[in-house]
Amino acid sequence: MIGQEHIIKALTNEISSETVSHAYLFTGPRGSGKTTLARLLAKAVNCENRKKGDYEPCNECFSCLEINKGKAIDLIEIDAASNRGIDDVRSLKEGIEFAPTKFKYKVIIIDECHQLSKDAANALLKTLEEPPSHVLFVLATTESNKMIPTIISRCQRFDFKMLNMKEIIEKLNIICKNEKAKIEESSLELIAANSGGSIRDAESMLDQVLGYGAVLGKEKISKDDVNNLLGLIDFQSVSQLIDFLIQKKAKEAIECLNETLEKGKDPQQFAKSLISYLREILVLKIGSDMLDGFTKEEKEKIKAQTEKFSEENIKTILKLFMEAENEMRYSSIPQLPIELAITEYCGIV
Repeated sequence: MIGQEHIIKALTNEISSETVSHAYLFTGPRGSGKTTLARLLAKAVNCENRKKGDYEPCNECFSCLEINKGKAIDLIEIDAASNRGIDDVRSLKEGIEFAPTKFKYKVIIIDECHQLSKDAANALLKTLEEPPSHVLFVLATTESNKMIPTIISRCQRFDFKMLNMKEIIEKLNIICKNEKAKIEESSLELIAANSGGSIRDAESMLDQVLGYGAVLGKEKISKDDVNNLLGLIDFQSVSQLIDFLIQKKAKEAIECLNETLEKGKDPQQFAKSLISYLREILVLKIGSDMLDGFTKEEKEKIKAQTEKFSEENIKTILKLFMEAENEMRYSSIPQLPIELAITEYCGIV
């Protein structure tokens, strides 16, 4: 596991001291490792070779290998989005009354548990109140606020955080090393910057990029390759548009926008990149240097542009482009809201 150190520390202490709870609630943003950690917990509590005082599963015993292969009978994963009814929970309750077939614990992982119906949630609550000693529940959700408080109160709650750039890049480097893949560090930074803090999304993008490199026979995957394959907006296009906005050159800014879109780039993605770029300028303007995922030259460029904006102008332009991004969904000409935002800003004295 990369990141979530506060959760890892608590769980490893419980495993090594044999004080594992009967129910856990893992809540946090998508792709932050909730289900992965639930499976690792299942391996650790059921590992046959784990010595007293240890917490790390051996990855060699029958239990570990069965979980690795996804064949473990006593590890039950339920998607509450498609199994949300009371009948599903009733059949689960009947099943957990029986002792585990091979393992020490029967581990039940319920993903997206906030989607359980009201009756199903109440039925699950009864099970959590009086659980069999051989059963361990892990409830995973992205929206814990939609769960009934009585279920939450019967679980040990762990809040997962979005991963930062450094943590995502660390995991991507491990994958590339294992796969013996050659990719520029700047390419990994670009993938991490566009993952939204989700390691799952970052791994998916990396998989796509490595497949692309293998097909084309590339020795080393560059930042431009990542931009082209994933349809990302390159730094130069956004930076050039910002320069025109600083100079209040509406005509040149709109031409720059349309030249980028003519290359097949998505208008919605361009708007998101533009807003993200302007946010970096705003954060820099108020005195916080949080420029992650940029090269030295790119950081210098952003800092130079920041000096030419007043704080009020940055707020104004950000609001204009955020409104434009929302309006793009309903516009028959996708880039029109951005063009209007450009002309409106350039008309402000």
